[in-house]
Amino acid sequence: MTAKEIMAELRSKGSDSIKKILLKHGVQEPLFGVKVEHLKAIQKKIKKDYQLAKDLYDTGNADAMYLAGLIADDKKMTMADLQSWVKQAVSLNISEYTVPWVAAEGLYGYELALQWIDNPKEYIAAAGWSTLGSLVALKDDSELKMAELKSLLSRVVKDIHGVNNRVRHTMNGFIIAVGIYVPELSDQALIAAKKIGPVKVHVEGKLSTLTDAVEYILQRKEKGMLGKKKKTVKC
Repeated sequence: MTAKEIMAELRSKGSDSIKKILLKHGVQEPLFGVKVEHLKAIQKKIKKDYQLAKDLYDTGNADAMYLAGLIADDKKMTMADLQSWVKQAVSLNISEYTVPWVAAEGLYGYELALQWIDNPKEYIAAAGWSTLGSLVALKDDSELKMAELKSLLSRVVKDIHGVNNRVRHTMNGFIIAVGIYVPELSDQALIAAKKIGPVKVHVEGKLSTLTDAVEYILQRKEKGMLGKKKKTVKC
């Protein structure tokens, strides 16, 4: 399939009701409003295609960009590719899911994540923290830099209540990810979460409290699920 053919199919699968929901959840125009199940059906046919993924992403259409992440050949993505993608990731589903997934499953995820979390743009910093969360969910503990992760936990404790909305959200997700996927650091993550306390963010204009990191980590611990890594973070 070509990018042109896929765009035509995405247009035909678009739904005004789905589009309305996506817009409420931080996805930005242009988009058709395509259900993920339809994107998955296209992914199943294509599998992986490095150039096609880049072509779809460059359309700027949020549905096509999400699909691009699903079919991206992550190991072929260059640092320049990923830097370009994160700069274009103005939709929440792209900055906090698509780009972090591709970065984490590629070759430069950790290096880029550490750059992105220092970026003054909220959506890029959020992408960085999401990438770090994806990395600890995927990588064997032997591949992780424990001392640096401990330092990042301390940074979250110090900064989380003073950063932008989506950065707070993804920092909280990072605490949870470390707590459930890195047993060696579960206690440190719990201590950090207790120090932080409730984390509030604005969702659809309303102030909401995020998932309680302490409760979530302890629930997974009780079920004996700590340290069970993911084969992929894409969904």
